[in-house]
Amino acid sequence: MKKVPKQEYTVEFKGQAVKQVKIGKSIGLVAKELGLVEQTLRNWVKLTATGKLNGMGTKVVTPE
Repeated sequence: MKKVPKQEYTVEFKGQAVKQVKIGKSIGLVAKELGLVEQTLRNWVKLTATGKLNGMGTKVVTPE
């Protein structure tokens, strides 16, 4: 079985997707329109609420 490569999305793309959910569209509808898995979009909404939504390839940098 082939492994599907992990898709990376920009912060702008994630932000626009979350914005559509916040204006009242259902997560299922937005996910379908954008070709996302619903759980991925749910995770982005939760991360946005906590201020931890990152873009592609970004990692938290520690002082070490």
